[in-house]
Amino acid sequence: MSVYYETLCPFCSGFVVNDLARIFRDGLSPVVDLRLVPFGNGRVSPDGSITCQHGEEECQLNAIEACVIRLWPDAEQHFPFINCIEHLALTQKWNAWQSCFQETGLASQPVMDCYNSGYGTQLQLQYAAETNALQPPHQFVPWVTVNGRPLGDDYTNFEAYICRAYDGELPEACRGKHLAIAQQTRASRGGKRDPQKLAVLLAFCIAVWF
Repeated sequence: MSVYYETLCPFCSGFVVNDLARIFRDGLSPVVDLRLVPFGNGRVSPDGSITCQHGEEECQLNAIEACVIRLWPDAEQHFPFINCIEHLALTQKWNAWQSCFQETGLASQPVMDCYNSGYGTQLQLQYAAETNALQPPHQFVPWVTVNGRPLGDDYTNFEAYICRAYDGELPEACRGKHLAIAQQTRASRGGKRDPQKLAVLLAFCIAVWF
């Protein structure tokens, strides 16, 4: 499972904190190869400079999270730090992100060395190439794929897709998840969206921005 996101998109932060964290609470994490890709709707100029949808602070935090992911590749280790930053982002307190080192017990110096050396930017460029190569292209963030298949606007139902794709002995958390896909599909086909509400929902995190 891959999650393409950006650190200061409120819908990305909400997904990480309120939805994605469930796989660690519900016992699904052992059967999921979780990949977090913090770049989202950023842009890369011909000279290699990066512009982020929510400004320079987002570029910094994208790079910091990229460094943490590289230094601690196991999601069980890096996710608590990512979750901490995204929780701060939800409450508009992302400038306190360094407090996440103390909260999670991860060492700050390797991360700051990674960021200050410019390696965090190199990781961002790698994530940019991966994000921009998605087929079909991502339309918004968070953009979630399971075994390469995009979930589109059903991304909060990701656990059901994980359970359907897993070919081993299903964990307890998967009970009823196949049914959840069918119910969600019927609901999405039968319900009408309010265009004005949808426009507000996607105002900050669509892939095309100016």
